[in-house]
This record gives sequence, structure tokens and C-alpha cells, in this order.
Amino acid sequence: MSGVRTALVPGVLALLPSYSSLEDPVAALRSACLDAVARLGPRIRVVASGATGGSGAKVGAALVAAVGAVVVEDGETGVLVVGNGSATRTEKAPGHLDERAADFDAALRVSFDGIDAALAADLWADADRLGGLPSLAEAEVVYDDAPFGVQYWVAVWG
Repeated sequence: MSGVRTALVPGVLALLPSYSSLEDPVAALRSACLDAVARLGPRIRVVASGATGGSGAKVGAALVAAVGAVVVEDGETGVLVVGNGSATRTEKAPGHLDERAADFDAALRVSFDGIDAALAADLWADADRLGGLPSLAEAEVVYDDAPFGVQYWVAVWG
């Protein structure tokens, strides 16, 4: 992405501060996200769904604020990409079970290039944001799991 350090986090609403309580439903994921975002420096450009009002943008802004950084449009010290793999990994997943999801996510682990946009849409994956990222093989992957039937990665490049 622009030659600066880049991080990928999921756009799961459970990462918003209002979901953090005595029993945080995503404590390990939240910790990994905060660690990754903190590595991006004080001025972070957020690349997420919904520009300024979508859930991905809200999650990105909340994570940036939580580490004491600021969201900027240019002059960034780091780029935060907010996006998920498939959301169809189990029957209880938001998109319900789709047998193609595991293979799709396995292919994304190898390369985000050449994502089949139609398949990504069927599987509720964020292909538009993931497509510009380098391979996860080139990143430090600090979280790789599919809780709630949704594939989440937290990774840092650079």
C-alpha cells in the first residue's frame, strides 16, 4: 500500500468500545488489533467500508483512538485496512454455511491478488479492501481464526 507500514484488522462490531466489558467476547482479537494498530504510528489512514459512516470505518476509528493515534486522509505514518475473509464458515455465521468458504479463505492466505469478486460477494468477504494487500506470507500474522463463522486476520506489513 503506500510504502508505509500497513495493518489488516477485521471490521467486527464487537471491537467497538461499547462491547468491551467484564467478559470481553473478543478479548484475544481486540488485543491483537490494538497491538497491530499501535505499530502504525501517530497518523493513520483508515481504508474501510462505508468511508466515514460504515461499520468498518467506525471500528477502524475506534481502534486508532484506543491507541492514541489520529485518523488522517494524507500524510499518514501507517495504513489500517479493515476487512474480513468469508462470513460463511458455519451454519451460525452471518451468511450461513457455504462449503466454498474454507477453500476461499485458504486461497486468500496465499494471495489477495485476483480475488473472484462474485465469489467474495457470495461469501460475504471484503474483496474490495483485501485485493490491494500483499500476501499474508509477507506479513507478521498475529491473529488467524474464524470465530462466529467469519474469517478474521490481524496482520502487519512493513
